[in-house]
Order: sequence, then C-alpha cells, then structure tokens
Amino acid sequence: MRTLSGAWRRAAAGAGLLGTDGTTSPTIFAEMSALAARTGAVNLGQGFPDEDGPAVVLEAARDAISAGVNQYPPGRGEASLREAIAEHQQRFYGLTVDAEREVLVTAGATEALAATILALVDGPDDEVVVFEPFYDAYAALVALSGARLVTVPLHWPDFQPDLDRLREAVGDRTRLIIVNDPHNPTGTVFTAEVRAEIVRLADRHDAVIVTDEVYEHLLFDGRRHVPMASMPGAAERTVSISSAGKTFSTTGWKIGWLTAPAALVDAVLAVKQFLTYVNGAPFQPAVALGLRLGDEVFTGIAADMQRKRDLLRRGLEAAGFRAARAAGSYFTVADAAPLGATDAHEFCRSLADRAGVVAIPLTAFATAEHRADYATLVRFAACKREDVLTEAARRLTVLR
Repeated sequence: MRTLSGAWRRAAAGAGLLGTDGTTSPTIFAEMSALAARTGAVNLGQGFPDEDGPAVVLEAARDAISAGVNQYPPGRGEASLREAIAEHQQRFYGLTVDAEREVLVTAGATEALAATILALVDGPDDEVVVFEPFYDAYAALVALSGARLVTVPLHWPDFQPDLDRLREAVGDRTRLIIVNDPHNPTGTVFTAEVRAEIVRLADRHDAVIVTDEVYEHLLFDGRRHVPMASMPGAAERTVSISSAGKTFSTTGWKIGWLTAPAALVDAVLAVKQFLTYVNGAPFQPAVALGLRLGDEVFTGIAADMQRKRDLLRRGLEAAGFRAARAAGSYFTVADAAPLGATDAHEFCRSLADRAGVVAIPLTAFATAEHRADYATLVRFAACKREDVLTEAARRLTVLR
C-alpha cells in the first residue's frame, strides 16, 4: 500500500502529534486518561465532569426521545433552540440576535470552530492569531485550513497577553483572531484593556474575531462574562461560539452553537453542512429548556465550580505547588517547580505512581517554540465531585 498522505499529516503536525518518523502519537488527554485507568489514579487531567447537570434538562431529553424527536433536525438547528440562544444572548449580554439568520447549531463548540476556520480561511497566505497556551484543536484546525498559526504567549501567573506582542502578531495577513475567554487551559479572564485592543486591531486589519466562550457561565469571585461581540464596533466582525456541555455538564451531548452576522453564518453553514450535517435532535429541545432556566441555576453552577476551584487550590498549595487563582473555567494551573520539577510532561507521567493523581502538562498546549516557557506548569481540572477533589488533595500530600 502506498504511503498515506493528505491533510491528516497537517492536522497531526499542527497538534504536535506527528513524529519525525511519520508516526502519530495519542493526544495528551488519551495518554493521561489511560495512565489513570491503568494505575487507579484520580483523573484530574481531562476536563469532563463526573456529575450530571440539572435534572430538568436531562428529563427534557428523555421526553424528546419518547416523543419521537429522533430524526434529522433542521440544518440550522431546531427553531426552539435557536430562539433560546437568541434569548440567552439578549438576556445575559444585551445582544440582539436574529434566531432565523444569525444562529447556527453545531456538533459541539469544536465543530463550530472547525466550520468557521475552514469557511473563513483561504490557504497559506492567511494567518490565524491565537493566545498560547491554547486548546489543542485550534492548531490542528488551522493546519487543516492551510493557514499559518501565529501565537501570542500568556505568561505565569496572571496569563494576560503583552499588548505589544499582540500588536506585532496581528497584521494585514491576519484573517482570524481566536479568543478563548474564559481561557482553557489557564483559567484566566482577559482584561477590558486586552479585549478593547483585540477589537481595535481586528478593525484596523479587517480580521474576524472568533470567540470560544464555552465557559461563559463559569466565572468566579463576582466576575461576569463580557462577550467580545458586546464590545463597541465588534459585533459586525465577530463569530461567538459556545455550547451546552460545560454549563449543563453534558459534554457528551455535543450541542454547540454560534451567533454572528447573517453573512458569516451563511458562510460557515456552507461548510458545516458537509461535516456533520445535523446533530443531536432530542438534545436540542433539552438545551433550549436549559438556556431558559432561572438566573439562580446559572449563578448556582458558577458558585459550585468556585467551591471546587478553592478546594483544589488549597490541596495543591498544601502539597507544595504554587497555584494560580483561576478566574473562570474548569481549570487551575500550578507550578511544580517547588517540588523539583523541570519537565512538566515527565512530572505528570510520574505523578500517577508517586501520588495516585493524573494531571496535564501545560506544554501540551504550546508550540515547540514556546514550550520552555511552561516547562514546570501543570493543569488540574476541578470539574469533579468534591469527594474526588478531597481524595486527590489527600494523595498529593505525599509530595511534600
């Protein structure tokens, strides 16, 4: 058989999974989850909850299945969900969205990102700016599109970008600026100054802002999410992406969406319809119900995750880590240097045997050029039951 070639090589290389001999490696999430299963370690690596979301949302999905909502939904998504998304944007952020033309339901936020990047990027002359470290799908998808990835580093401990570096990164070849806020993997929330500069640069260089806002309801310490589309002058050039998975602890449902001006939605739909076509018919009315739940549900979800963040952070610090104070998301980043670490990947590989806990090295979210900047930093996921976090903290005390 002829040696396999094709776009898969670009995707694997972009994600840092293609070896010099042409073989591929598993993702860091697959590697560490397998390590946790093999050793019986507490898995604080992969960011999925171990508790179900609101019972009323789950019951709505069961009801939809029983009612026969099991065939293809409309290509843009069920009307009830598109309307609920538009209502959500107005209710929480004051954004007016046309449910008919400015909303698209997708197979999770990752498909929304994939369809957007593939639709709006046109080959090697285009550049896509991302903030590093970054969710690994960004680099793989940009590589699939054929564009050039340009990164703006975020540095310990506050993980805010240097505005001069941002200005250097964005230019006339920039087609997209991807903004993940609240941020995975660092847990940071960008400042108003950073958001304003992103909008100014996008306008100056005629770039599209693509936002990954899947943690929009998981902000802590009294913060409230500020979408890029709500910034002055941004709405007409912003694709806002979110999903039900993180908010309602339904990551396996893969119900995501994007909102954007109609012309951008039409362009993305032209690609999306040939990826999954449609998805998750009985889950769509359930998510619509979830988006219409009372404010106390959303504040309760954030408060619950904040308690878990604090429990995890106390455990990490008691074990000898220096832990950042996450402003949002599922994740807390800790510096393992005080524990003698010099290589985060090797540290995480050994942690399962040493302490019975699995985490993810921050180097897995960085390009080869900048991995040294994150050499001793480790990401822990707080989206687990409190008893699991307590047990992880107890196990980590052996590191002291």
